[in-house]
Amino acid sequence: MKRYSSIPLILAMCLTSCSGPDTAIPLAGSFSEEEFAAPPIQYRPIPLWFWNNTAVDIEGVTSQLHGMVEKDGYGGCAIIPFGRNFRPDYLSDGYMRIYAAAVAAADSLGAKMSLYDEYGFPSGSMGFSNADGVPRFKDAHPENTIRRLDKFEKAVGCGETVEIALDTLLNTFRYPSPVEAVSTLDGTLMAAAAYDAESRSSIGIRDCISDGKLTWTAPDHGDWTVMVFKCFEDGKPRVNYLDPEAAELFIRDVHERYHSLFGDRFGTVITSTFFDEPTMYYAQGRMWTERFNDEFRARCGMEPDAFYPALWYDIGESTSAVRNMMYGVHSALYAEGFTKTIAEWAESHGIASTGHQDQEEIANTTGVSGDLMLHGRYMTVPGIDKIGGDRPAELFYKVVSSSAANWDKTEVMSETFGAMGNIPVEEMYRIAIEQYTKGITNLIPHAVWYDDTDVTFLPELSWRNPLYSGELPAFNAFLSRLHYVLARPGRHVADIAMLYPVQTQYAGHTFDGELGPIRGSVKVEGTDYPEVSRILTDELGKDFTYIHPSVLDDRCRVSGGRLHMTNRVNIEHFSAIILPGVRAISLSNLRKVEDAWKHGVKVIFTTQLPCESADYGVGNAVIAETVSRMLMDSRGRRSAIFVQDPTPESLGAALAGMDADISFISDKEPFNYIHKVIATEDGETDVFLIGNIDDQPRSQEICLRGEYSSVRRLDPHSGRCSAVKTLRSGGKTAFTLELQPSASVIILAK
Repeated sequence: MKRYSSIPLILAMCLTSCSGPDTAIPLAGSFSEEEFAAPPIQYRPIPLWFWNNTAVDIEGVTSQLHGMVEKDGYGGCAIIPFGRNFRPDYLSDGYMRIYAAAVAAADSLGAKMSLYDEYGFPSGSMGFSNADGVPRFKDAHPENTIRRLDKFEKAVGCGETVEIALDTLLNTFRYPSPVEAVSTLDGTLMAAAAYDAESRSSIGIRDCISDGKLTWTAPDHGDWTVMVFKCFEDGKPRVNYLDPEAAELFIRDVHERYHSLFGDRFGTVITSTFFDEPTMYYAQGRMWTERFNDEFRARCGMEPDAFYPALWYDIGESTSAVRNMMYGVHSALYAEGFTKTIAEWAESHGIASTGHQDQEEIANTTGVSGDLMLHGRYMTVPGIDKIGGDRPAELFYKVVSSSAANWDKTEVMSETFGAMGNIPVEEMYRIAIEQYTKGITNLIPHAVWYDDTDVTFLPELSWRNPLYSGELPAFNAFLSRLHYVLARPGRHVADIAMLYPVQTQYAGHTFDGELGPIRGSVKVEGTDYPEVSRILTDELGKDFTYIHPSVLDDRCRVSGGRLHMTNRVNIEHFSAIILPGVRAISLSNLRKVEDAWKHGVKVIFTTQLPCESADYGVGNAVIAETVSRMLMDSRGRRSAIFVQDPTPESLGAALAGMDADISFISDKEPFNYIHKVIATEDGETDVFLIGNIDDQPRSQEICLRGEYSSVRRLDPHSGRCSAVKTLRSGGKTAFTLELQPSASVIILAK
């Protein structure tokens, strides 16, 4: 038996942050080629299991779960009560008796369960959507549902004095976009400001409010509008995602109900919790919280009144910086309010947290998920959703997997195949290969349906469906083998870093944009990072890691001609950094990039050059001057590169000359890949997953950096393992690889 490791994971607890050479990777369980061929049940995929629109019973639940494990090769389930006619009533004693039967069956099978936290979806209403329509959360906690920010305006002539009673706003002010009927006697006053369209400036005028009346006199010059901002109950019966106290109430009503009955199975049978599709595009894309001003003062040290107009309007040179403060706090409150609160509860109860946002494929995430990478900071297993309907999540797999890399998370989840129809099995393999080569480690199939005659979102992926029954066991074994190898602590290897341009998205975002809230409100000018990502991975065969601005500041250092991301385990070393479509950037980020450039790291700007400061009080000129220094160096250093029109040819030329960890000798149609370093009992092992996601067979001469004495080929499709014939010379290891469409191979190199 080829066995590579068998050391307790507890060694990971002994590691500290790295500021010098790479620290040891924790060894996580055994690794053998025999186990790879037939991985233990804990590595099998755990599908979503819809208890859909019908009455379920103990016999049916027990029988189906046995079929899922024993016939389909699944490793457990995540139960979703679904549909208006689902019975018994959600969270009732009868429901819990049947759920207990599922837990007992899973335990007897050695299977695992993920605690899906909603009846229907999205998470947060306890049954209002895609369910029986009962707003259980709102009924129990009417003061803890979604809030919306509304703006009221009144034009004021030069020298004119305006006197407005705040309880008559709708009668006195105009609202420039559609607004739901609200009672102006309700709601919380957030800000009062005056905006001059002529000078593009704003001032706070809260001190002009007395006894419920606003009295303000406009200056003798300018084009002034008085604005009042109030926070209202929106009417959507979902938890206030921006408020951790509201999230705690949701947890008390849902998660704690399960824990009170099955707490002894947490961490053994029930191993994770799963949230589904929370988003900020509700409330007309202006989701807010009464806590915002207090949080803004605490985090930014300023009063926010004068900044509220920037959520809609250009307020001059400081617009980018102000929006970065306002939307930055907004995004933090969203990630901390719901995602972090659930993650902390899960951790304290011995289980992992996972889930995903809605609309992850929107490039401008500001009004949808806020800061998509930031959610992964708090989750045990960051996640994404790949569903039908022309929604290109594949352009954003790297955002979520990079979030895991940035904050040292081992696994990355993708809920996959929902609403794709009865897709061919070969396409299922292709989608999975693309996901795993872009950093996913755990594919959650969507879905198995209790009533397979009433499937809302095809496909139905169980032994009962003749379209898939013959292929499912092999497909699930394939996923299990990928999970077995890749879901281990390790270092992701990529030579290219790419700054995640969330600061530019904040700078360009406004509420009530022409795209509408569900599509992100605004398409921010110059946004190219999804396309740059696609070109790198799919056209050039080059992997990379997005670097979050906070991680660039706090976890990255420069030495030895490299930019280093210094985590406990996932330590990465970059010889190039790309700033994709970056217009606004913090000075600390730009200084770190400049320092990397001075020490020999290749710096590439695409589409547009940074010219705006994301820091309040730092002028835009400082940003432009720093960029100019890098582009026109007079001291003999290699100049930074500006790729105004990023294409495979132009980006390939900009990256030419790099000593890559893996090279495809033929530049045409390279394979997709991911490279990790994991621990085995006889040392560290380089792992390469290489896949062909094209529709034609491909052959490539592959060159690995380093001379490896042992190279093994592990086939995740069949489980077979064999030696690879290689040529070693000049610090490189070369071999030939042929792959059919939708095929992949794992290379272990030592």
